[in-house]
Amino acid sequence: MASSNVFTITPNTPAPGWVLPFASGSLNEQVEGSGWNPSSGRVQRFSLQSRTDKPAEPTRPRKLASILLIEDNRADVELVREALLEHEVEGELIVLTNGESAIEFIRTLDAQRAECPGLVILDLNLPKRHGLEVLEFVRQSASCCRAQVVILSSSDSLQDRTEATRLGASRYIRKPSRLQEFMSLGAIFKAILDNGS
Repeated sequence: MASSNVFTITPNTPAPGWVLPFASGSLNEQVEGSGWNPSSGRVQRFSLQSRTDKPAEPTRPRKLASILLIEDNRADVELVREALLEHEVEGELIVLTNGESAIEFIRTLDAQRAECPGLVILDLNLPKRHGLEVLEFVRQSASCCRAQVVILSSSDSLQDRTEATRLGASRYIRKPSRLQEFMSLGAIFKAILDNGS
């Protein structure tokens, strides 16, 4: 991962709600190189920029996405990021590595009456708080209750699927085991962002 792809959000970025104080540190802090710690509560931010050189159509400005990824597996974070880049999703990817941090992040959005990222990608097996608890909290949140929430989990349990649906997940996707299948998730995420469904 090139360090130039990790950035701190600047004041002129159209995301005022995402630059908020955070209980366990600044939202603008990133997890240091090899010190990946899923329980740390820190936030990582990645800029998603098109890899093609074609300019945006002058009549239609580019739509920048804001995506919240709640995932404790570093390899899966990188795969999701690569899938988004492969399908030319542009904007910002915000990464939280445990359920407690995710709930605190959403509480902060609510307290500031800030806009929630348009897409939440949520793993179920998280440190500190289970993904289903986070999903329930998202659906009760004033800021995030209407966000599209995709469960991306290694669990194929019918009980997990049923409970996620009951709690309001927009989609439930089992994590693919093959790289190309994982990369194809970028198209699904892009369609959800474009269509809101």
